[in-house]
Amino acid sequence: MSREHAGEQEVQRRAGEGGPGWGSPMFDGEVGVFGRFLRRQRLVAISGATPDGAMWSTVLTGDEGFIDVPDDRTMVIHALPPVGDPLRDAFDEPADIGSVVMAPQALRRVKVAGTAQREGDRLVVHTEQVLGNCPKYLQLRSVVEEQASASPEATASRELSLDQQALIRTADTFFIGSRASGHGADANHRGGQPGFVTVLDERRISWPDYVGNSFFMTLGNLQLDPRSGLVFLDWQTGRTLQLTGTSRINWDGADRTVEFEVAGVVDIEHASSLRWQLHAYSRFNPPA
Repeated sequence: MSREHAGEQEVQRRAGEGGPGWGSPMFDGEVGVFGRFLRRQRLVAISGATPDGAMWSTVLTGDEGFIDVPDDRTMVIHALPPVGDPLRDAFDEPADIGSVVMAPQALRRVKVAGTAQREGDRLVVHTEQVLGNCPKYLQLRSVVEEQASASPEATASRELSLDQQALIRTADTFFIGSRASGHGADANHRGGQPGFVTVLDERRISWPDYVGNSFFMTLGNLQLDPRSGLVFLDWQTGRTLQLTGTSRINWDGADRTVEFEVAGVVDIEHASSLRWQLHAYSRFNPPA
């Protein structure tokens, strides 16, 4: 994974934020002080590419300890994407992976990127970049129930149904995956008040790019390669809605936005057995 990131620097320059050395060059692959946090979490969003080059994101969940850190440069996820998930077989051979390990109950998240390979029923990640992110736009949630595992039911399409559009319009959180040649894959979180994601039509959605840490790791990748993957989690039912397509940064107007064009959709019922309760929206969320 290259340390200098031309995409990040270009976005920082255009946004008037950050500066030389800001962003990816600041972080290495040692898990360090984040090991204890990672081992205690029950949710991780991952991103990767399928053989056709399409980017996808998905959500993996489990009991405390399903994420392990056997050493300072390895993270093991004792879970696999369900049957029907585009990333199910994406790591049969070593491949770039982005991940963001979430603690909605504590308003914390840690990003881990590197290369992953499937070993039986687990993913072994050799870490190349590890960093803790600020709590901005994280909604406070806790697990209130774990339902008996039901067989995931996946359906695929090329555009968003009315039901899928409704799920997106009411979402307060999603995850986005991106990748740039020489820089590996990235997974990140986006959050806001319900309605912060706009459905333009059955093939296009958009969202505002809120002020963050000015690293622009996601937008930096998109500057170099627009292929990206989103996943929306229905926190109350365990359903996931995965989208693959391309993202374009819109610099017009007073607020920067990202416009996403859908190329494929995978909708999976019973993707997760965890059920979460919302306690509060982030105090950082702008009005939708």
